Amino acid sequence: MTVDVCELVRLRSHRPEAIAEAAARRTRRPLLNAGGRLMIVAADHPARGALGVGGRAMAMANRADLLERLCLALSRPGVDGVLATADILDDLLLLGALDGKVVLGSMNRGGLQGASFELDDRFTGHRPEDIERLGFDAGKLLLRIDYDDPGSLTTMESTARAVDAMAARKLPVFVEPFISHRDERGRLRNDLSAEAVTKSIAIASGLGGSSAYTWLKVPVTDNPDDMAEVMATSTLPAVLLGGEVGDDQDGAYEKWRGALQLPTVCGLVVGRSLLYPADGDVAAAVDTAVGLL
Repeated sequence: MTVDVCELVRLRSHRPEAIAEAAARRTRRPLLNAGGRLMIVAADHPARGALGVGGRAMAMANRADLLERLCLALSRPGVDGVLATADILDDLLLLGALDGKVVLGSMNRGGLQGASFELDDRFTGHRPEDIERLGFDAGKLLLRIDYDDPGSLTTMESTARAVDAMAARKLPVFVEPFISHRDERGRLRNDLSAEAVTKSIAIASGLGGSSAYTWLKVPVTDNPDDMAEVMATSTLPAVLLGGEVGDDQDGAYEKWRGALQLPTVCGLVVGRSLLYPADGDVAAAVDTAVGLL
């Protein structure tokens, strides 16, 4: 699909109500596919100022290019849906790309990449009432915990209240937890050791007054062999996240393949490594990931 930016701007400026109309018309489907699996393409990075992919600092900055990559990914067999912020989902609604797809609204994007307040990750994206009003299927939130940063407590508390609000609406919420720390240059790093990922899962699983609608979105540990023991920490259903784009994409696929065999792991939520693969072949990258399921 070639995205007509002029047409999107025309609709947004002359008929902003077209977004709500498209949401109301959207054909919905169950969260999980017939095989009980879930393959979601993620594109909520730009709203946190995280535009880089690998060595390309502004790879995600061109919106038309991003939308075309998303439309291609969503058209591939086995792709169940998309995770994004309102601006991107509104464009995809206007493009008619979300019919029959699972739609996850990204909820907290206030922890801007590289900011001094990055761990005070406030809810600046979709609210539970927005997800309900638009007929979307779930929400996603990011929970990074640094034991040395008081901002983490603010994020934990607001995360718990978001879990409560989503459960009250019987809407799934995907919680993406990390134990994090700042390196010697002040940059935030996520700890992917088995101990840290285990702790993050235990903390995230206990947030809110009900876990009935809580899902986990978790990384593969530094040592993939640790995943079986790590995922035994909770009975909550989980999906694997893609993480940073690296040179060894085949290695990433193998890590996902092993973890996808675990009983609580139901699917993948992957963004940049599929939308911006090193060889530029989005369809092939997506098809390979789908094949792991």
